[in-house]
Amino acid sequence: MLALGACTSAGTAVPDARVSVKEKDLAQAQTTAAAAEAHFCTTAADYVTAVDRYGDVLTATAPTVGDVQTAGADLEQPRADVTAAATAAVDARAAMVTAEQELAAAREAAASANTTGGSSSSSTTPAASQSPAPTLPPATVNRVKQAETEFTAAQQGIGAQTPLHQAAQQFNAAAVALEMSWLALFAEAGCLTDEAQKSAQAAVHDYTAALQKSLSQAGYFDGNVDGVYGPSTVDAVQALQKAHGLPVTGTVDKATQEALQSDLQAKGGAAAQEELASTAAVQQTLKLAGFWDGPVDGRWTPALTEALKELQAELHVPATGTVDAATVAALEKAIAKAGQPTPSPTPSRSATSTAPEPSASTSKASTTT
Repeated sequence: MLALGACTSAGTAVPDARVSVKEKDLAQAQTTAAAAEAHFCTTAADYVTAVDRYGDVLTATAPTVGDVQTAGADLEQPRADVTAAATAAVDARAAMVTAEQELAAAREAAASANTTGGSSSSSTTPAASQSPAPTLPPATVNRVKQAETEFTAAQQGIGAQTPLHQAAQQFNAAAVALEMSWLALFAEAGCLTDEAQKSAQAAVHDYTAALQKSLSQAGYFDGNVDGVYGPSTVDAVQALQKAHGLPVTGTVDKATQEALQSDLQAKGGAAAQEELASTAAVQQTLKLAGFWDGPVDGRWTPALTEALKELQAELHVPATGTVDAATVAALEKAIAKAGQPTPSPTPSRSATSTAPEPSASTSKASTTT
């Protein structure tokens, strides 16, 4: 009986010892993974900073001709560093997942041995929790790889015979796409603190909402202004780029931003011309009615507002200083009434002070007609 008891005790001790070993292995794997992820975040930040010299997303710099000719030479080492750090982070996370699985298996074996050995304890060591998602999201990683390939292709596509303006467009477009892809990976990999993540999300939302509004005003975007840089926004940016013969990336680089501003100015210029013509028409009407002696130049001034108020008082409508519906209706009525024959000549506004003051209908109608 003593021998049997000793065997049972030894049989349960072995699984328990394995659990202890696997717990230590997991703790070490977690420490290694955390260090690898921190190193990746540091090298990723360095690489984004290096790329930003050409992308101009974070800081305002202007690449030179030499930068275009030797494009990317200063990116080789940062790219190699971040690639190695990414590989190490992925490997460390995989090792941690394996350690979690081995610990779970050891705990199950210990629980089974305790039950078989007749232990009265009904408690079992909880299994390891489900491991978190991979540090580097596959979809974002693939987008980074694609952007790296496109950036390299853009570099190789720029030769001595490439027009400088075209070279700058192609180069900056590829650099911006590369930088944006890395910024997305940087955020999704958990490299930002919670507070920084919130600030970044708010900034991206505000920027995207402003972009969507501008694209809508320019006639490229007809979706909801929701601050989400989704497929509809990408399509709108690409439509803008196609319309201007720019590299179609779906991201807003320098040339795309300039094209968008050009379209907005064109539409704004047309609106300004319409407003100018409208103001000139008001000035001309007031001049004919004898209430405005200033220039007909399309500029709305405080003096023009006062002149309009005088006319509105003559028409017995609220003196708002704006061309509202009541004013327009009163003018039309006065014009129609003035068109009817009158028994005597209508005195002008410049008549002597002893002459009777003209009514709104007679002064406006006689001068206008």
